[in-house]
Formats: sequence, C-alpha cells, structure tokens
Amino acid sequence: MSTQLEPASEARDVEIVEMTYREAVNAALVDEMTADPTVYLLGEDVANDGGVFKTNAGLPEQFPGRVKNTPICENTFIGMAIGMSVTGLRPVVEIMFSDFLPTAGDAVIEELPKFRFMTGGQCTLPVTVRSIGGATGRFGTQHSATGESWFMAFPGLIVASAGTPAGAYSVLRAAIRHGDPVLFFEHKGLYGRRGPVVRSDEAIAEIGRAAVVRQGSDVTILATLLMVDRALQAAEQLSADGVEAEVVDLRFMRPLDLDTVRTSVNKTGRLVIAEEQVHAGGWGATILSQLWLNGVTLAAPPRVVGLPDDLLMPYSPPLEDELVPSPAAIAAAVKEFG
Repeated sequence: MSTQLEPASEARDVEIVEMTYREAVNAALVDEMTADPTVYLLGEDVANDGGVFKTNAGLPEQFPGRVKNTPICENTFIGMAIGMSVTGLRPVVEIMFSDFLPTAGDAVIEELPKFRFMTGGQCTLPVTVRSIGGATGRFGTQHSATGESWFMAFPGLIVASAGTPAGAYSVLRAAIRHGDPVLFFEHKGLYGRRGPVVRSDEAIAEIGRAAVVRQGSDVTILATLLMVDRALQAAEQLSADGVEAEVVDLRFMRPLDLDTVRTSVNKTGRLVIAEEQVHAGGWGATILSQLWLNGVTLAAPPRVVGLPDDLLMPYSPPLEDELVPSPAAIAAAVKEFG
C-alpha cells in the first residue's frame, strides 16, 4: 500500500484534514493572509467568483482590499508586486496559465532574482508567483505547458511545485513566508484530487526539500506536479505484481534536493524520471547529470517518461491523453528493468 509521508504528521499528533488540491491552495492562502496582514493577492480575475480555477474562493470577502484584479499584462503586474515588496508588503501573484510567464520575462528574469544582489542586500523581494500549468484540461497548445523547468537557470529565484494536496498547502505557505522570490507551479489537472493535509504551521515545508510520498524498495520514481499523482497510481499497479516503487515528489527545481534523491536511489538502485515536459534542458536531465557527477551508481540505466521533443500539445482530447504520460506508461518504464 502507498503511504503518504509528511514530516509534520510524523513529528507529533496533529489533525489531518482530507481536502482537494484546490482547497489546499485556498487554505494556504487563507492561513498566510490571516497570519500576516502584509500578504496581498493580485492577478487576472483573482477577485471574481473565486478566480478562474476557484482557488481564491472567499478571499475577497474575508480580506477586503487585499485581493486585487489586474489587467491582462503579466510583466506589469509582477512589476507592481516588486514595487509592493520593496515597500514592506508580501504580494502573491497569480499567473492564470504558465504559458504566459515568458511575457513577464523582464520582471521574472531581470528584476526578481537580481534585486537583492544589485542593492547589496538592502532590499529583498518576498514575492510569490503562483503559476498554473499543465495539460488534461483541453486548453490547447498555448495554455497547457507546465513550465516548471523554464527558470531553473537563474540564481536568486526559488522554483517550486507540488504534486499532492499536502504539498500544495505546505510548499505554498513556505513560499509566501520566504524572504526571496519564489515561482510556485500548480497543476490544473490536480485541483480536484483529494488527499490528507496537515493544516498547521508545523506542516510548512522546508525550502529546497523533496518529499517521499510513497515508500518502496525496488525502484525510485521521481516526479513533479501531475506526474506525482500518476506515479502513485503506477506504484499501486506495480505493487499488485510484487514491485514496490518509492515515489518522490521533487517539489523544488531550484534548489534541487539531491540528497533525498540520492538516498532513495541508493536504496532501490533503479530510477524512473516522470515529467510532463520534454526531457532535454529540464530538471530530470539535471538530476541525472548531478547523480553522475556525484558518483551515484545505479543497478541499471535510468528510464525517462516525458513528452516527445518534437510535438506540441494538441487540443484533441484523445491526442492530449495519448501525449501526456499515463500511469500505465510509468509502470511500463519500471517493468523494463525486468
């Protein structure tokens, strides 16, 4: 059986609440806005009927004046958040679709990661950018990218994601509290997924720390976002055949938690990378490079399950379903080890 491992629930007896990924995002926002009056939420339609994906339900009423709709101009309103942060506020920016993060390239690449350095540490930018991505929603090629590896190359940025409701709650709260800018990636295909969440300050994630969400001894499946959920489903299928997979939610692309990955693959000897993106230039390729450079020896060459290098995400539901890695595809990659 799969076992969800959350550090806070192991540490002491705390209340565990069953909630959806969407509810976990909302709970994280509520808890941080309650704890800190300098936390504001801004973005396109964030104050309209709970936002486009309903993650912000109740926030405008509970925190009047602190949830702000913006024009459709990503570079401008992330720039506004930068100004808010240097004057003492702690803004959270919602980007409706991750595909449009590049339109805010100046703010995300030239300002957010470099401001502390250029001011000699006199100014910090505690800005959290919530970016919503991923396929399965039938949004077509311009609204289906995950984007989680796009900004790994920029020192000064924390790049985070969550593949479970527990991760959505704990990592988002950690991002909002962090003193430097964080890009936090959510997946629209996970919003309805349910899971146990420790709703407590003790559950706030450690920046840069991956989470083992299922223990196993035979193979490590390393994943992010929707692929975590599908890796867990694959692990259940494999368990019926006597193969116990350990599933690791990477959570942070920058900084990478190589220690947790190395501990897992040293135990299992086998590694499958599951990512909803092309492999080249992403976190999966970087992990494999780092394992090699650090002398980690595997019992067999690693396997990669991801998107093809030469195809764009289609609108057609059957074609989209074929392109996005399934639990069966992940399980098949494991079975290749024999």
